[in-house]
Formats: sequence, structure tokens, C-alpha cells
Amino acid sequence: MKIRADEMTAVIKEQLANYGADVVVDEVGTILQVGDGIARISGLTDCMAGEMLEFENGSFGMALNLEEESVGAVILGDYLALKEGDTVKRTKRVLEVPVGQALLGRVVDPLGRPLDGKGPIKAEASRKVESPAPGLADRKSVHEPLQTGVKAIDSMIPVGRGQRELVIGDRKTGRTAICTDTIINQKGKGVICVYVAIGQKESTVAGIVKQLEAAGAMEYTIVVSAAASQPAPLQFVAPYAGCAMAEFFMYRTWVHDESGIPALSAGKYTEQPISEGGRGFATFIAYDDLSKQAAAYREMSLLLRRPPGREAYPGDVFYLHSRLLERSAKLSDPLGGGSLTAFPVIETQEGEVSAYIPTNVISITDGQIYLQPDLFNAGQRPAVDVGISVSRVGGSAQIKGMKKVAGTLRLDLAAFRELEAFAQLGTELDPATQRQLDRGARMVSLLKQGQGVPMEVAEQVLMIKGASEGMLDDFSVDQVQDFEKGFLEFIRGEYKELIDEINDKKILGDEGDAKFKEAVKRFCANFAEANKTETAAAGEG
Repeated sequence: MKIRADEMTAVIKEQLANYGADVVVDEVGTILQVGDGIARISGLTDCMAGEMLEFENGSFGMALNLEEESVGAVILGDYLALKEGDTVKRTKRVLEVPVGQALLGRVVDPLGRPLDGKGPIKAEASRKVESPAPGLADRKSVHEPLQTGVKAIDSMIPVGRGQRELVIGDRKTGRTAICTDTIINQKGKGVICVYVAIGQKESTVAGIVKQLEAAGAMEYTIVVSAAASQPAPLQFVAPYAGCAMAEFFMYRTWVHDESGIPALSAGKYTEQPISEGGRGFATFIAYDDLSKQAAAYREMSLLLRRPPGREAYPGDVFYLHSRLLERSAKLSDPLGGGSLTAFPVIETQEGEVSAYIPTNVISITDGQIYLQPDLFNAGQRPAVDVGISVSRVGGSAQIKGMKKVAGTLRLDLAAFRELEAFAQLGTELDPATQRQLDRGARMVSLLKQGQGVPMEVAEQVLMIKGASEGMLDDFSVDQVQDFEKGFLEFIRGEYKELIDEINDKKILGDEGDAKFKEAVKRFCANFAEANKTETAAAGEG
């Protein structure tokens, strides 16, 4: 085949026209030593602290130790395939993760890669894993309640939007259940939730995801999982990655409807500037649990040859958690008024709250929910110890109606516990003390609640109000749970206006109070009659 000269000229001219003289320069280093998820690298003279590094096998790492002759980096992926002499490339970017609406309903690893088999995630943006916390001028006081749906918490240890409330207790005392119930209770309230599982079994995480899906909560939730089988660096990064995903929604401003709930348009939230009425999301994040993150950080630090301190933790283990939890805030109105509420979870050994990591996190947070193993084993679920549990935000995170009916509840329960211990001595009790004991026992039974069944705040207010006014006094402790179920069904069916009034006005007025007393009188009569019939039928049987 003959090629004509004009054809050759045309091809050469096209090549010259498309020629680019750009030269790409990559800064590349060499692995000196690798093992246990840690790599020591030479040649990266301009590397930044926290910078993402790309290894030869496609894994990413993060530079932590910047030494004179080398860089100490943690490997966020498969380190077994790496060996001495492999090349490492700088990315010139600090570690970041994908963020945005595409992550809602998904289960991802700490680098934002999908774990749920639902295909790739087309994230709209990325955000630095380590971000500065909002300053004092950028914050607003915590004043809006974040309802957990757990009676014992919403009535006595109220949590506000932007608060950091520690959930602390031994293993198997229901710490995770409080986090998942809170997430389930945000349905329909326009709150974006992030659940970060650190060092848990993959089967446990799968069970939590299944529970959230069954409750319809996954549509507004992101699950970040760094399982026990994952390397320590991923467990260390997981809480910061989850926080970055939540911060995206807190700082962005969206269209809200009249009720203050973000408006969905064609299955998506639509952004809107603050000047046009846009507001930030209320977000909630649970770190389950930070004890395992601290252990992972200790492992990394020892392998990086950082000097150990108390309990072999490095000296900056306090900063590990403080720089994470300080990012939770209620933002000021000029920034959109978004919020990030955090539930850090800490595991204690035999109830020892004075250990190193628990005391660190207690001093950072705005209160703690302490779960007592003895109460749990005695059948009190959730096993909240009201004596040691506290919310440092208090009544400003409660609606008026709850504040009115639950104001003395904590003191009443404390007095009941003392009287109960006294009564066990077998002493003869006067009628007034006996009445106080009986009412306290019924109130304790009322605060029991199953897992995965959070209760709306209006219904909580009505139940606690009725119990404190003697609604349950004529019935046995064993009947309290049945009474509650029947009473709430009765209220929803015949006195729904009471629930609507509390939801709208946050408290019952005089007319509502009178209607409530009428409802209590009617239901108690019906309940007593039904029990008499059942007892008679059982006797005949």
C-alpha cells in the first residue's frame, strides 16, 4: 500500500497540534521497612503531616511521623503485599473522604468505599478527615432537644442538639441499643444520622444495619464500619471519617419547610443559601466505641516507636478524643444553625469509671449516661443509673411539658432507692412511707422499655404526668406495662388532641389538663373492670 506525501504531512501536523509539553512531576519515596500496618519511607522530604500517600499496590497510607531521615506512615489497606524497596508516591493532599447525599443509606469503610454490595458511590464532594472545630463565635448555646425516644433519658438526662453525651458502661449493658434507638427515633424529624462501628464483629454490624432497615431508618443514616478484622489504622481513622460525613450536612444549608424539617425534592435535599432561608441540618453521630479506637491508636503509636505513657497509651491520647468531640456543636444563625450531636461510647471494666480513657472522655463531654450491670441483670432495661448519670445542658434541652412533669423525677427515684434499701431490713413502715415506696416501684417499672421501640415525647409526658399524679397507684407493679400499652392506645384513639397540643405548644394548658384527668378516670375504670373479669375467668378455670 502506497502512502502519499500529503497524507503523511496531515498526520504529522495533527500530532504536532495535539502535542502537550506539560511535564508531570511526582515526588516518590522508597519503603525502608514495612510490617504490622506501619511503613518507614525514605525520600519524601516535603511530606506533610496527615498527608495521603499512594503505595505501589494501590493502597493508601497516612503520614504520621515526620523524622529527619524518614517518614513513618500507617497503611490504610492491605499491607501484606507491600515489601521493602517498593515505591510510595505523594498525593499532596491531606487525608479526605467522600461526602454527600449519595452516602445516605449506605454502609462504607473509613475511606468511604462501599461495603454493602450496592455498587459504587457517586459522591458529590470530599472533605478532610481532620477539620478544625468551630470557634466560640461560630457557636450558639444548646437549646433544642434531640429526643432519644428512651423515657429514662428524655425525662432525667435530656440531650440537646449540639451536645456531646457520653454513653458508658460494661460490655453487654445496652450501650449500642441506646445509640440505635436514638437513630430510629429521628425518623420524620429531618435529622441525618451517622453510626460509626469501631472494632466490632462484622456480623454485629450487619445485625445493626438490618435493624435500622426494618425500622426505615437507613434512608437518613450512614454506617461507617471499621470491623475487628480491619487493621488498626482504619479503626483509628473511622470516627474522624464519620464526623466529616456528618459535618457536610451540618455546614451546608438546605431548603426547609414550615415545620423546620428539610424539604425533599425528587428524593433529594435541595441546597439553598442562608440569605434565601436555607438552614443547616441537625445531625447525630454515635461512635461505638472510642475505647477500641484508643487501643488501635496505642497499637499504632507503639509500632511507630512513640514514647508510651500511662497504661502504655501515648501522651496525646487525650487530644485523640478531644479534637474529635470538639467538632460537635450547635452552629450560630449566620452559619445556618446546623448542629452535630455526638454519643461517644466507652466500655468500662467492672464498672471502673476512674480508669484512664473513661476519665479523659468524661472530662471532654457534656454529661454521661451510665449503664449499670446490676440493674441490667435485675431486668431494668435500659439499665440507666440515675445517680451517676447527668446532663450538663439540663432543662434547656427539654420541652416545657417534660420539664414540668419530670422536674422532681430524679430526686423521687433516688429517695425510692434509699427507702427500698431501708425497707429490706424488715422495719415496720408508716402508711406515708409505704405509699412512697409503692409509687416509686411503679415509676421504676414505667421507665422500663424494650429495644427498638422509642416513644414519642408527647406520649412520654402523658405517661410520666399520670404516674406522678397517682394514675398507677391502684394497680400492681406487674400490670404497669400492660396499663401503659392500653392507655396510650386509648389516648391515640379518643384523646389525640392531647398529643397534638403537646407537640404544638410543648405543654398542656388548663383545658388539656382537665381532658387528661377525664381520660385517666375513664381508662382506669375500664382497666380495673377488665382485670376483674380476667381474674374471675381465671378463678373459674
